[in-house]
Amino acid sequence: MRIMAFDYGTKRIGIAVTDPLQIIATALTTIHPKDVIEYLKKYIVQDPVETFVVGLPKQLDGSDSQSAVHVRGFIRLLKKTFPQTPIVTMDERFTSKMASASIAESGLKRSKRQDKGLVDSISAVIILQDYLKTIQSY
Repeated sequence: MRIMAFDYGTKRIGIAVTDPLQIIATALTTIHPKDVIEYLKKYIVQDPVETFVVGLPKQLDGSDSQSAVHVRGFIRLLKKTFPQTPIVTMDERFTSKMASASIAESGLKRSKRQDKGLVDSISAVIILQDYLKTIQSY
């Protein structure tokens, strides 16, 4: 089964998934928050998901950032809709900066590098890779 990660934003949610062996994290899509539950219901029918990993925005001191309230609302919605799927949160500090740097290094054209949806989906990949490191270290 796959693991799915989310970089939640009020305008877009970046989504990444693992392969069935949970080795490789890949960007899946970027979707509007109002469409995410319908999308997930359809996706999970085709490819079961073992765990949801949600990036939780933190301040430098480790406290929740202002946008964390929206992320916590999203987590409640996931729990209500998919009660059987465990949800793990990961500190997502600096993931957008890391995603932007990774995209810049990729050699993509400037217009593509400025695609915020691409940044969100790559951020979700980084969140998922961080999570995979934590579970593979055991």
